[in-house]
Amino acid sequence: MKKAVVRFNRSPEIDFVSELRKRVNKYFADKELSKFADTNMQLKTAFMLTLYFAPFIILVSGSVQNFGTMLLLWSLMGLGMCGIGLSIMHDANHGAYSKKKYVNNALGYLLNVIGSYHITWKIQHNVLHHSSTNVHEYDEDLNNQILRFSPDQERKNINKYQAFYAPFLYGLLSLYKTFSKDFEQIKRFNKNNLLSSQGVTLNGAILQITVNKLIYLGATLALPMLILTMPWWQTLIGFLIMHFICGIILALIFQSAHVLDSTQFYQADENGSIDNCWAIHQLNTTANFAKKGRLFSWLIGGLNYQVEHHLFPNICHVHYEKISHIVRRTAKDFDIHYNEYPTFFDAIKSHFRMLHILGKVS
Repeated sequence: MKKAVVRFNRSPEIDFVSELRKRVNKYFADKELSKFADTNMQLKTAFMLTLYFAPFIILVSGSVQNFGTMLLLWSLMGLGMCGIGLSIMHDANHGAYSKKKYVNNALGYLLNVIGSYHITWKIQHNVLHHSSTNVHEYDEDLNNQILRFSPDQERKNINKYQAFYAPFLYGLLSLYKTFSKDFEQIKRFNKNNLLSSQGVTLNGAILQITVNKLIYLGATLALPMLILTMPWWQTLIGFLIMHFICGIILALIFQSAHVLDSTQFYQADENGSIDNCWAIHQLNTTANFAKKGRLFSWLIGGLNYQVEHHLFPNICHVHYEKISHIVRRTAKDFDIHYNEYPTFFDAIKSHFRMLHILGKVS
């Protein structure tokens, strides 16, 4: 059985990584800054939680009986879901929000509150994606039966049109995660011996997923249906819109950092190895975008700086903009290409160009 993650060649990275870490550590030492969350991050946490829970409280209070106003509240909750996922849970489940483990665990558990499961997310994202970015059959983010995300994946006839139908599927991402994907993943991860490191058994994980989702659906979908005097299907439409908004935003943020016509894709050899170092591999497979969009960056959890996130996932995202100058300069000093796009729209265009290319070319 193949190993769960790729093995990299360490020899070429010694000088680059040592110098990069030295410069980044010096920045925090000189500024006397913690690598974890600061006041800005704490305020953002309060804002994002409010953006999700305040509309929900208004909704279940029964004070809103207008269909248009109700849809607006569900839409705000969709944005709040994104904010919780991108700005709070993401850092927490990387251990980057706080030096206190219980704080990271508590905030990371917010993923369960919005319908997903933190264990499958940690394995998919932290273990498989970060360790094996853009590597065929290793990076879980490339694992898709309908969309072709890598030139090493088998091309199907339907992929010819994937640049057109991808946005619709992206919108279903959050719903798929809520109703099916967590169950599928937990069984597959168990077969690959990835659950033990998370301190959970298969049966225990399935029980947790089931209970969490029943509570989530009961509180978020059934309760409004019971409280509101409006037809049940209007509540269902609002619920679906919330997830569609969340799904399409999350997909575009993450796919526009890796599946691009400027990033590279890899296949491991028969031993599960790649002849490159991990840090340089991250630079080859990841791109930044919209570095001038400060408000945009604030809203999406600094994930327009995906290069810095992949190199330093244990540093809170509020520091990415500052350390990006260090990473860019160090990469230039070592003649390593640094992928970036001027705007988010440029990155999205590159992503859909790549989808079109992958759909046409075997």
